[in-house]
Amino acid sequence: MKKLSLTFENMLPISKVLSNPTRINILNLLSEKPHNVNELAEKLELPFSTTASHINKLEEVELIVTELVPGRGTQKVSAINYDRIIMDLFNKEEQSNEQELTLEMNIGDYLDCYAVPNCGLVGTDEYIGHQDDPRSFYETERKHAQLLYFRDGYVEYRFPNRIPYEWTTKEIIFSAEVCSEAPNYKLDWPSDITAWVNHKEAGTWTSPGDFGGERGIHTPEWWRTSLTQYGQLKQWKIKQDGCYIDNEKVSELSIEDLKLRDYPYVAFKLGIKEEAVNKGGMNLFGPNFGNYDQGIVMTIKYEKS
Repeated sequence: MKKLSLTFENMLPISKVLSNPTRINILNLLSEKPHNVNELAEKLELPFSTTASHINKLEEVELIVTELVPGRGTQKVSAINYDRIIMDLFNKEEQSNEQELTLEMNIGDYLDCYAVPNCGLVGTDEYIGHQDDPRSFYETERKHAQLLYFRDGYVEYRFPNRIPYEWTTKEIIFSAEVCSEAPNYKLDWPSDITAWVNHKEAGTWTSPGDFGGERGIHTPEWWRTSLTQYGQLKQWKIKQDGCYIDNEKVSELSIEDLKLRDYPYVAFKLGIKEEAVNKGGMNLFGPNFGNYDQGIVMTIKYEKS
């Protein structure tokens, strides 16, 4: 995820460019996919020259990038240059050396898994593979999954390790929308859901139930309300003094214990422990299912050593 940080020095020219509603509409269209000027002019119902002028303004402050792309002749195609804009309202003297990196991974991009029926994968429009067949978790279409569930098991992800050498990690945060897995749904169905980071047990959250009966904000219309609809957004944060779930300390696992310098990746695993007291399964939601527009999100905060 590429971020643009606005400071007192650079916010004025960018704010002026963003004050025009047409340019906001252009950014909205480019957030979906790259466009050429003709495509943008047609969708905005504007003359070509007017649209080109707005494109130039966005290019001047580097909010978008334009490249020559071969096709029917060579054409200029524009795309967004940043995923997020952050405004820092503090003086330079007050700024620290701390930096922040955020990466998001689709729930179907797991590296390893183990699933016990009832289990399955669901895409935006249909099931992926067959219900209650663990082999479906190895289908190539799993990368499009928006909901996965199992009665027992786990999924493990590996994020790229982009922590700069000679920098010290202060904390690492993982968040995901999860809940228990019951037949259809059941509000009173506890399940002990555990997270592991770099192969170390971080902490367990007991989900109170499998939530349904009321459609999730992002859950597609074809998915029956008598089935699982949404989960709770949970956060595992590991700092120098231990691991926290939603800011409540649950274990002594520290940043140093993760040995982040020893791995080219950062591993995150979610599932049910063999010795779990409440083996109520797990549902894991993507951005097009449930109540939260996200998959697995990792945020790392680090500073110069």
